[in-house]
Amino acid sequence: MEVDDDVRRFVDAVTPERRRRDAETLLALMHRATGLSPRLQGTAIGYGEYHYRYESGREGDAAAAAFAPRKAATVVYLMDGVSAHASDLAKLGPHTTGVGCVYLKNLDGVDLEVLERIVASSYRTLTAGTYGLRAREGKEA
Repeated sequence: MEVDDDVRRFVDAVTPERRRRDAETLLALMHRATGLSPRLQGTAIGYGEYHYRYESGREGDAAAAAFAPRKAATVVYLMDGVSAHASDLAKLGPHTTGVGCVYLKNLDGVDLEVLERIVASSYRTLTAGTYGLRAREGKEA
């Protein structure tokens, strides 16, 4: 996996140390799940891109898989919605969720195989064509 200088500098500056260690783990996990190299997108690390178009007519492009190491927790973005991954999330280990986010305070207690499966599934869903649902509308597959 190739990590460009922007991503490397960003990850090297992450604090606290646990969050930096988790970011290193997620760099490899997301690469395996998507087959792509990471790129820095603001304060998140993204993989690939998907196009969305909502019934309202709003459309755009966003990272198909992404995470952000924040001070309070690492955020894994699931733009097809966490409800689409309810069964796997029940097996993940300690986490909390938002509509399209999984918050992880420490990867030590997380089943990384389950997390990789979740990320890979979300990535496949989002990149299968133009995606038309908002995260809150995602459904269990």
